[in-house]
Amino acid sequence: MSRKTLKALFHMGAKEYKDEYNSRYNADTTIHLNVTIGNDSAFICQTPEIYKQIISIERLDKAVDAVANTLPQLAISQFTSKCLIDEILLTNNIEGVHSTRKEIGEILQDLSTRDKRNRFVGLVAKYAALEDKQTMTFKTCQDIRKVYDDIFYEEIKATDPENLPDGEMFRKSGVEVQSATQKVIHKGLSPESKIIDIMNQSLTVLNNDDIDIFIRIAVFHYLFGYIHPFYDGNGRTSRFISSYLLSRQLNHLIGYRLSYTVKENISKYYKAFEVCNDAHNKAELTPFVEMFLNIVEISLQQLLETLEEKKYKWEYYCQRIGILPNAEKTDIAHLYELLIQAALFSNIGISREELLNELKLSENTLRSRLRLIPEILLIENRQKGRKYYLLDLDEADKLFEES
Repeated sequence: MSRKTLKALFHMGAKEYKDEYNSRYNADTTIHLNVTIGNDSAFICQTPEIYKQIISIERLDKAVDAVANTLPQLAISQFTSKCLIDEILLTNNIEGVHSTRKEIGEILQDLSTRDKRNRFVGLVAKYAALEDKQTMTFKTCQDIRKVYDDIFYEEIKATDPENLPDGEMFRKSGVEVQSATQKVIHKGLSPESKIIDIMNQSLTVLNNDDIDIFIRIAVFHYLFGYIHPFYDGNGRTSRFISSYLLSRQLNHLIGYRLSYTVKENISKYYKAFEVCNDAHNKAELTPFVEMFLNIVEISLQQLLETLEEKKYKWEYYCQRIGILPNAEKTDIAHLYELLIQAALFSNIGISREELLNELKLSENTLRSRLRLIPEILLIENRQKGRKYYLLDLDEADKLFEES
């Protein structure tokens, strides 16, 4: 945070506090949002920190693109699926919802045939749509309700129907956000008419092209949490919307990193909500915007480092394929390449179908080629009756050391 919050300055004295508020609120560079939080009009100070963060985000995004463009398309696709599984695991975990990589992976494997009443099918489908670059609009309350329904409605209807939205668009009754110790830390807006009014104001901000898009995404993320329009699924819906919006401005992989970074910085994340919800902060959202942009910045930096490390290992192992048994045969060398790629970028390995497609081989020929890979080097995984393969890189390292 670049400077003290108004909440922290409240005890400095009434006159000083009022003067500082007026100075911030009336500054030429202040963004006025036309949204009411408590009894105050929301605003953001465009601090030097925010400018620096936006420049850093754009620079990191270019660097991520540069590295990603040097990697095979199949590797990026495999890495996308791996990140998607981790993102859903963590967005569930933040809300105390238990899920496993195996469970999410199996849903992703045959998504088109899955019943939306089953756990997480809607959530997996929405995140998978980020890679397909499906267009979604967030301009009306109906748009928000649609994305919520797509993710949660059938699942909640089957398992917890009393938590379905019971109003015209959102919930009718009140809702409280509690800490791990059951302390009430926030009360969502009510009645529903107020939820709809403030959501419409928030969507107007989100679609205001006069404000930088990254500031808008951060502000909307806060406002969604402040409004808390549903009984259940608010956090996951909000993080999905932010992931979608970020994936349209930056490398699409950022859409699968937000929850990971939020989880790593969860205290800072909740603290920013707490500060901006406090009446003494007078609806200044600068602390939340700075925190959120920092989360995006960290996400991109970690993504860049991960891709650079994987690229280095990819090149390292590919340069040594000739040392591996039977690699003098061209199609075996290509097979090794695909197995190394799967070991580095995928969640479970490369499927037989993908191998057949990449190598342009028949089923029988592929079977015979796989037999030429020593058992000690070949890892075979099974998921929902399908086989997946990858190279055991630890065993490969031993062979390299002996050569």
